[in-house]
Amino acid sequence: MIRRHRTFADAGALALTASILFAGLLSPVAAQAAPAAAPIHAIQADQGKSPVVNYVALGDSYAAGVGAGFNEDNACRQSSLSYPELLDDIKHVKLIADASCSGATSADILRQLSALKPNKDIDVVTVTVGANDLGGAGVVAACAVAFTSPECQNALAAATALMTPPAPGEPSELAVRLATTFAAVAAAAPDATILVTGYAYLFETPPTTDPNYATIVAINTATAALNTTIETAVALVAATGVDIRYVDVTDDLAGHGILSPDPWINASGPDAFHPTAAGYVAYAEAIRSEL
Repeated sequence: MIRRHRTFADAGALALTASILFAGLLSPVAAQAAPAAAPIHAIQADQGKSPVVNYVALGDSYAAGVGAGFNEDNACRQSSLSYPELLDDIKHVKLIADASCSGATSADILRQLSALKPNKDIDVVTVTVGANDLGGAGVVAACAVAFTSPECQNALAAATALMTPPAPGEPSELAVRLATTFAAVAAAAPDATILVTGYAYLFETPPTTDPNYATIVAINTATAALNTTIETAVALVAATGVDIRYVDVTDDLAGHGILSPDPWINASGPDAFHPTAAGYVAYAEAIRSEL
């Protein structure tokens, strides 16, 4: 098992986080005590006599709530403080199924579609996916010894290639893969609005004089590239007439990355690089605004 660094005092530790970004954060581990969540009223709005919104959640560890504390008996590491659970606490929103699971890829979302089949009256489906398609454990293993090794650089290059369009105006391989998955979600829930989230930036950008500046910028740039790829996939499906929207969460978590005075991203431990409970409130707020 790769030892996670508890500080970011040297460039080597920071560089390793770039590879972990693509891993979706590893296998289930022992549960930790759940941190206190921000009050749910922070994301509630007065919805009057609005009808009930039937809601299904699909996705990876970010959708499952890894980072906000979870039950060790839950193999998918779902948390009671995940953004699906927070949305369920909003008046008139009813979470009828949560199929999210840590480690899920776009292919795994196709298996999660069984959560949609028994329910013919689905109004909203949320999806968070993409990070685990970029190499996963192979990137982590390749970069565990040295970020500058040929093995690590090749693994990272392969992940980057998945997000690189083959020609101007054409979608990347990952964008096509995600678009196929989103289209399958739409086919399984034809009357639902599909809300696809991006990923939060992991770090606050330090001054340019910081020795870790270049590495942190590289990590955040990788996140931006992934978000752009996801947004492209959403646009491809939306162009076919599907009610699907991209939900940008970066503004909602701005100022709260690792190294900020009030971080909403875990910097270390088994839930490293996942949102804290406060971070999931921000995710829920971004999604709520689209409901």
